[in-house]
Amino acid sequence: MISNTIDMLKNELPLEQEALILSGDVKTGLVLVDLVNGFCTVGAGNLAPTQPDKQISEMVDESVRLARVFCDKKWPVFAFLDSHHPDIPEPPYPPHCIIGTDESKLVPELEWLENECNVTLRRKDCIDGVLGSIEKDGSNVFMDWVKSNRIKNILVVGICTDICVLDFVSSTLSTRNRGFLAPLEDVFVYSCGCATYDLPHHVARSIKGALAHPQELMHHIGLYMAKGRGAKVVSEVSVSALC
Repeated sequence: MISNTIDMLKNELPLEQEALILSGDVKTGLVLVDLVNGFCTVGAGNLAPTQPDKQISEMVDESVRLARVFCDKKWPVFAFLDSHHPDIPEPPYPPHCIIGTDESKLVPELEWLENECNVTLRRKDCIDGVLGSIEKDGSNVFMDWVKSNRIKNILVVGICTDICVLDFVSSTLSTRNRGFLAPLEDVFVYSCGCATYDLPHHVARSIKGALAHPQELMHHIGLYMAKGRGAKVVSEVSVSALC
């Protein structure tokens, strides 16, 4: 019944996806959104999966694959790490990814990124990575990364598709549209490289203030909304043989 309902809704919101071939001819940057233990590692915290999750595991695997490609070729990589001060809540969510804990660290499969010269790591204490990149002096680490690397395309992977990924993509596109992110042209969202959490209705009912969050449907809606904002959603990412 639930599966049929989700299929019906997805049919009403069709999502055509493209294929992306990476080449050295177009400067592309990889953005990893919140691939931290607190969202990806089973049992790691309040917002971590409680059991192995296929969608999240695939997202991590694909993110690692792409990170290896970009680092092997010394292409620019920007990684957001959700990190919060223990005394500053982020409603409506419970405490999570407290800075200094394992929750706020990269998943084990990506810890090696910390030693790569082409990688920029940015801890953020809010949902939107663009806002989370603002420094006290008004500068923006993410925007400076785009400009200094002369990036024309951004490829986005991470978690959660319909929350942090969507907010980041939407803000990036709005900033580009205002002319503040030249030379950026396109933002690509890789569907298999993104994931969200699962909170079935019967579980949400037992949690005060919680909203049901069916994983497959909300993942689809996140991608659909990103495309509606102007992103290009892709189902395949490969590297040109000439690269």
